[in-house]
Amino acid sequence: MALGSRAGEVVERPEVYLAACHVAWDMMNTAFLRAPVESEQGLAAAAASAARYFSMGKHPWSFIVSEDWLSPQVRAQAASILAWYKLKPLTSVTGMVCDRLAEPTRPPSPMDVRPVVNAWGRQAVADINALSYDMPRELGREAMDVESFFGTESRGFVACQGDAAASSSVVMRVDGVAYIALVATRPEHRRIGAAESAMRRALSEARESWGIERSVLHATEAGFPLYTRLGYRPVTRFTIYSAPAPGLS
Repeated sequence: MALGSRAGEVVERPEVYLAACHVAWDMMNTAFLRAPVESEQGLAAAAASAARYFSMGKHPWSFIVSEDWLSPQVRAQAASILAWYKLKPLTSVTGMVCDRLAEPTRPPSPMDVRPVVNAWGRQAVADINALSYDMPRELGREAMDVESFFGTESRGFVACQGDAAASSSVVMRVDGVAYIALVATRPEHRRIGAAESAMRRALSEARESWGIERSVLHATEAGFPLYTRLGYRPVTRFTIYSAPAPGLS
């Protein structure tokens, strides 16, 4: 995502891996641990390195931490350690993996699933996700209405009910697996199979274009039941911390 954005970059530091789109949506400017952390000092050093990097910009950012990569002692103190760097817990998600999709348990939803090939599709993905995450529409479009955001390694799909864009799904080829991202549905189109239709089309594209069937994703609490039904199993938990733009408290 960062490399496909207008001003994004990926930076590898000894303590952290940084993927920054340099846009106003904090989730699109992200730091990750490079390795498991066994001490409080190790987590503080990683957070400090990320904070220094993002302090040179003007946007909020996030730090996504796998609970399995923190020792029990560090895990218990993580929130207080990260608070020093203005990072506050935002939400938790479940890392899930699926080796092969389960067969549908209900009749196919009569959705028209369209590939993202133009501005309409990019804006549909952006608008659906901005609405689902309670973000202003312009922030979603700044991040995702970018032609290079979708290419040979990233394919997007929009499930439509009539002419209305209902749900989105994006599949990316990452390290030999299909990573599913940006799965979201407008409130008025939920519980009618829209997200499943978009996801199945995206994963079908991964099989046909890349020869990949194994897929991974990060599940919110709302999406967890759908992913379980599709054959995904939980493997880890992540906590997402968010920090304000430099100069803001």
